[in-house]
Amino acid sequence: ELFLLNPSPATAQILTTPIKVLIVYDAPSPDQYEKLGFAYAIMLRNLIGHFNSAVDLVPIQNYSAGKIESYQATFYLGSYYNNPIPTAFLNDVNATQKTVVWFKYNLWQFAWNTAYNFNTRYGFSFVGLQGLNAPPSSSNPTPGFFDTVSYKGQSMVKYYAYDAASNTVNADPDVGVTQVIDTAKAQALVTITNSKTSAQAPYIIRSGNFWYFADMPLSYIGPRDRYLVLCDILHDIFADNQPVSHKALVRLEDVDALVNFGTMKTLSDYMFSKRIPFSIATIPHYLDPLGVYNGGVREEVPLSQAGTLKTSLNYALARGGKILMHGYTHQYDSMRNKNTGVSADDFEFWNAVANTPVAEDSTAWALGRLLAGKTEFQNNGYAPFAWETPHYQASPLSTKAVPLVFNTTYQRAVYYTSDTPNFTATVSKDFQVGQFFPYVIKQDYYGQWIVPENLGNIEYNISSIDPSSNITYTWQDICLNAQYATVVRDGFASFFFHPFWLESSLAPLVTTGFTDFKNIIQCITTLGYTWTDASTLGHP
Repeated sequence: ELFLLNPSPATAQILTTPIKVLIVYDAPSPDQYEKLGFAYAIMLRNLIGHFNSAVDLVPIQNYSAGKIESYQATFYLGSYYNNPIPTAFLNDVNATQKTVVWFKYNLWQFAWNTAYNFNTRYGFSFVGLQGLNAPPSSSNPTPGFFDTVSYKGQSMVKYYAYDAASNTVNADPDVGVTQVIDTAKAQALVTITNSKTSAQAPYIIRSGNFWYFADMPLSYIGPRDRYLVLCDILHDIFADNQPVSHKALVRLEDVDALVNFGTMKTLSDYMFSKRIPFSIATIPHYLDPLGVYNGGVREEVPLSQAGTLKTSLNYALARGGKILMHGYTHQYDSMRNKNTGVSADDFEFWNAVANTPVAEDSTAWALGRLLAGKTEFQNNGYAPFAWETPHYQASPLSTKAVPLVFNTTYQRAVYYTSDTPNFTATVSKDFQVGQFFPYVIKQDYYGQWIVPENLGNIEYNISSIDPSSNITYTWQDICLNAQYATVVRDGFASFFFHPFWLESSLAPLVTTGFTDFKNIIQCITTLGYTWTDASTLGHP
């Protein structure tokens, strides 16, 4: 992380020794949300995996006195309202000189306990909680809350959705309101605003070794969300002196036996002319078990027989392209999982219909598929530099196979609170959380090294010919995401693009695919990002 000339042995020691980090989280039992805090802990642990770190995750009720002193930093994720905090933890937080970072709830158990003299010690007070300004209703669907975090010139608006029919809110509006009393001791580093009332409160407040985040920045995350503030501020919490550095990545997605050479040539030529390195997420073994695109007749094309694919790959490789493996078949068995059963359309390592692992799910089963795909590449003279999970979702046991075959992945990922998740249990049900990263993660919860994809991809609504393609996501959306990503001091602008959007057969529904692609490249370049070869960012 650091670039130092002739570091002294002491300094070098600090850099090579992993930071020891403790994450304590709420796990009230028995409760339907018992495992939600664990899900947030996994997400935070993943972000801390950006740093040279060793992280332990402990439920707050299992905290033992003195434990804080064994770590350079302790993070407490207050995700459950009024979850009892052990006195041992409060005593240790009060006494320690080590870094402590507290999120959202339950600070009142510390700040309002007269035993700790909180206001005098830290120079700020905990005022109370603020949620929605009023209960939402069909006549007042958006009553407002503290929803806008201002950071480095960007306004990050928290997610909010209200369904009047069922009277349900999807949002995480609660914030802990604090107030600086002594500016010599406490500083509000970031502000959050109630966009309806214009009231402001500290979003992140710091007093020496103690940091407080007013909400849970791991809930309802997105590419323009205050999640990015957490991603960036971790550099300050760990004081790693990370210089500003912005890399850009582009990946051509779902390239398989049915690829159109013309589209690959057009895109490869364009990037070569701009001296932009690029990646090709390639599916080595094409399957259409139900014959959906082959007149009802099953079709299977291994890489050895995929002439157009190999011609396309060879053309791209000669012009700066690099290959990664995007699934073995990128579909599962002979079922529609969820779309057609065809390669590139469907999930491979997750039953998306039932929202469960597949029937034969195991690390050994997944390992077999990864090795089969990698072997197919190697037998045809290709060496994929990384893995990307189909549709970014695999079961926990399948995901554990990935580091056994690939030391680098290039993706987003889904994480689970159990290796055999049960999402429907009445008590202590499991949670699955999807997470993207604005920078390289050296080790995630499942042991993966992750090169990031954080901007998304262009989507056109072509539901008239393909019912599953009914989303619109524009080049301007991706450009805006790239703008937001600059708030992370070493934030990436990493997106992917489906070459088939250039195919003339999509006219008149889609005619601007190539223009839109070039607009994204231009936008990211103008923002000051440096186009980078993703294969140079892998595990050393």
